[in-house]
Amino acid sequence: MPNADALHLARWTVTSGSNARSRGAVVIEAGDHHWQASSQGTGAVDALFGAVDKALAEVLEGHPRLVSYDVHALAEGPDAEGLVSIRIRPPAGASGARGEGEYAGSSSSTNTIAASIEAYIEALNAMLDETHWADAPATAAADKPVRKVAGRRGEYDKQEAKPASSNWFDQ
Repeated sequence: MPNADALHLARWTVTSGSNARSRGAVVIEAGDHHWQASSQGTGAVDALFGAVDKALAEVLEGHPRLVSYDVHALAEGPDAEGLVSIRIRPPAGASGARGEGEYAGSSSSTNTIAASIEAYIEALNAMLDETHWADAPATAAADKPVRKVAGRRGEYDKQEAKPASSNWFDQ
């Protein structure tokens, strides 16, 4: 049975092209807590990882250090899945036991971008599962509750539970 307090990627979106910076947006949940953010990056995966880091900055006390990112085809042909394996270290500014260790995540899909973001969330969950990270999501959420700003699209509305990410990229 999955951990109810584990991070869950509720929604993500990304745009990318040859003549523009990539932009990604995420909505992440853990229990009753919700975080959202958008970010730009050098590619689709970089933009999504940046959005996750930005959304969880208070939970993680910074952003994790990506030390390994590998993609391997599991078969051949257009319907082949890619296996994405990721290894991260805690944020550089984390003190004590929170600053130590290396954590892995992996996911496979015919969509390597989806597999990448899912593997990243899995690695973060492995890190947050450590005793010294206990209650980090709940503590950060209690310090800064999610709120809706009237007239702005893309903000999370708990009542509707349907975040609109289309205009996050204009922020």
